[in-house]
Amino acid sequence: MSDQEFYYTIDKTAVAEYKDKGSKFIAYAFPIKDADDFKARLAELKKEHPKASHHCFAYRLGLDGNNFRVSDDGEPSGTAGKPILGQIDSKQLVNTLVVVVRYFGGTLLGVPGLINAYKMAASLVLQVLPLSQRPVEVSYKVDFDYTCMNDVMMIVKQTGCTIIKQEIQLFSHLIIGIPKTRLQEVVYKLEELRNVEVKKVP
Repeated sequence: MSDQEFYYTIDKTAVAEYKDKGSKFIAYAFPIKDADDFKARLAELKKEHPKASHHCFAYRLGLDGNNFRVSDDGEPSGTAGKPILGQIDSKQLVNTLVVVVRYFGGTLLGVPGLINAYKMAASLVLQVLPLSQRPVEVSYKVDFDYTCMNDVMMIVKQTGCTIIKQEIQLFSHLIIGIPKTRLQEVVYKLEELRNVEVKKVP
């Protein structure tokens, strides 16, 4: 994953519904930044659907491939969380949460039926959302004299860098996320300026 230049995520929330033998599967997709975001979203849905039989989910965070979680929430093991995560992964999405709320319709679907239903619900909700391509960014610290402020900010804006943190004083500090695809160009431009120091954030 380390040589990736872009990643995909979602910017908006969406909802889709899938029905099978009277059971209703309502899938919700959310962009999330961290585990706290996830907990808040799940709590909201549990409040909204207190009578649902299950609130199953999967999410994937970050680019290292290790930060994900799945839950079958009482469904047979492997029938809900994994199929949901499979749909997130098939679209190569990160920072994405999908929760599928199930209302039981009285007829058992069996393991293959459940896997299919959760997969379909997750697939449907991710189909209605536009995917957003974002550049993978590398964090750099920029120290500069206040007089260079405009020049520094212009480079940051023109090259699509993200400002992560800023302290603007007589001597100022910025931590910026530089798109990997433009790394050399941005560092070169900043180093060309007088009284500006650029360092990679460890």
